[in-house]
Amino acid sequence: MGYRREFEIAFVGLKPGIHEYDYVITDKFFEAYQQQDFRNCNATVKLSLDKKTGFMLLKFEIGGTLETNCDRCGNNLKIDLWDEFNIVVKMVEEPELMNDQEEDPDVYFISRTESHIDVADWIYEFVNLSIPMQKICGFNDASGPQCNPAALNMLKKLEPEEKEEEKKDNPIWKGLEKFKDLGN
Repeated sequence: MGYRREFEIAFVGLKPGIHEYDYVITDKFFEAYQQQDFRNCNATVKLSLDKKTGFMLLKFEIGGTLETNCDRCGNNLKIDLWDEFNIVVKMVEEPELMNDQEEDPDVYFISRTESHIDVADWIYEFVNLSIPMQKICGFNDASGPQCNPAALNMLKKLEPEEKEEEKKDNPIWKGLEKFKDLGN
């Protein structure tokens, strides 16, 4: 069985009810897609397919870890993945038309004549959605983040210095304080 065929599910022969599939996702999986901003991916995907008459409910549970760089200091950063996603797959006569018209991203249409469903693109999307938008080192205590101190010092040096005039009250804003609480 080819590596990509592993993500195709032949649902026609399945009895109605819940069927579970487990996938281990590594960096090799992402080679078919563009370059990622992470490495050493060791994710697990538990897929629960609930087959009904005319539609299927797919529940993806994402877990595992991967490595990326801290957005603040550039250090290597290990990220824990944990998330759940649901997709409803409906079998219809004109799936292309229905997919173009459907506004809900969690509903997908396939032809009634289909016998397989490929879940690879959904796994790709859901692993990427499980990664936090902001990737920064955690806090080691109340004194600050675990970021590289040399990088943080360099960032402080690059901050613009406040000018002496900006510290004084700007006359442009004088008198506007009285309108501050009127909206509440």
